[in-house]
Amino acid sequence: MTPFTAEFLGTAILILLGNGVVANVVLTGTKGNGSGWIVITTAWALAVFAGVVVSAPYSGAHLNPAVTFALAISGKFQWIQVPTYILAQMLGAMLGSSIVWLKYKDHFAITEDKGLKLAAFCTGPAIRNKLSNLISEIIGSFVLLFVMFYFTNAEIVNTKTPVGLGSLGAIPVMFLIWAIGLSRGGTTGYAINPVRDLGPRIKYAILPVAGKGNGDWSYAWIPVLGPMIGAAFAAWFYLALN
Repeated sequence: MTPFTAEFLGTAILILLGNGVVANVVLTGTKGNGSGWIVITTAWALAVFAGVVVSAPYSGAHLNPAVTFALAISGKFQWIQVPTYILAQMLGAMLGSSIVWLKYKDHFAITEDKGLKLAAFCTGPAIRNKLSNLISEIIGSFVLLFVMFYFTNAEIVNTKTPVGLGSLGAIPVMFLIWAIGLSRGGTTGYAINPVRDLGPRIKYAILPVAGKGNGDWSYAWIPVLGPMIGAAFAAWFYLALN
């Protein structure tokens, strides 16, 4: 498997399971309707685990432009490979969200709340304050990347996997994502990954989702820019300490 394919498939699995649990919890008439935040955060953590296990041996399991960007800033990843990884991640996210829509198509049709339909694709703030929302995404992404640097150090020293996470890293990063979701996720839905939000938001605009509203594009820059800023700060802070 090529790194491009690994990033594509790993990100598709991540979004299929991650957005899938949101759809299961928020859409009308599902078996999981109303099951709550703990279900969402747990399944997102497990979604990351699944995506990492599949892609780690071939690409290092970035699955997130913020991860790719931070590793490049820190000198652990070649800048020339960054566009290829991000393209694969974006396409994977778009595929994963498309499959979620197909699977839950009947439930999208009977859900009246347009905001819940959008939530099954992308994130939105609990309280709309763009500066506060941006800071929330920056902090969550900073924690994700700063802690992940210490996972990748151990992996790079002891394995021949591409720079990123080896398969062993799937377990600690799963718990890290779970912790971020439980502690930081309530303000913005913790995108902490630009393609996790932008890819599905684009698909929401394209797909014939029954009774859909607008894609809240005035907010869309926050879950894209925030994670990249947080990633840069994490990389610089890590380099300063090491």
